[in-house]
Amino acid sequence: MGLWNRLFGSGAPDGFTGSLEPDETVVAWASVGGGGHLVVTSLGLWVPGPRRIGWHLVSKVKWEGALRVVEAREAGVVESVVLLEDLAPQRFALEEPGRVMRAISQRVEGAIRHRERVDPPGVWIVQRKVPGRDGSVWQARGDAGVDEAAVRAAVTSFLEKLPR
Repeated sequence: MGLWNRLFGSGAPDGFTGSLEPDETVVAWASVGGGGHLVVTSLGLWVPGPRRIGWHLVSKVKWEGALRVVEAREAGVVESVVLLEDLAPQRFALEEPGRVMRAISQRVEGAIRHRERVDPPGVWIVQRKVPGRDGSVWQARGDAGVDEAAVRAAVTSFLEKLPR
């Protein structure tokens, strides 16, 4: 634990039971209706449980009267591109969403170094910085209804166009 945290605390809300990494910084947080907190840090989004979702695995975030978060899981690899599959959306009723929404958007968008759409079949290919690690990772995610074989074919086509 760094000197700053020993003197002033981590910045996490009272009652937060997650275990922050020594270099993990709290950026913003909000109480969740029904209990718990959403905590935005330099390494990811802590959701009630608590459990951290790394920024490179936050697929979609949208405000719909509550915060809707779609987390992705790594479903495979084509050469150096990680294939992502969206999990079921999670909804969080936030008491004061303003600062948290801004911080999440900044972190998700700020991690993207390059993005490209492959139509058809409807695949996003992005290069993202992974917080806490050197370098970046290439990822591909198909739209709803696009099967894995089509995603793999789109990634292969994308890779063939890259300079070697």
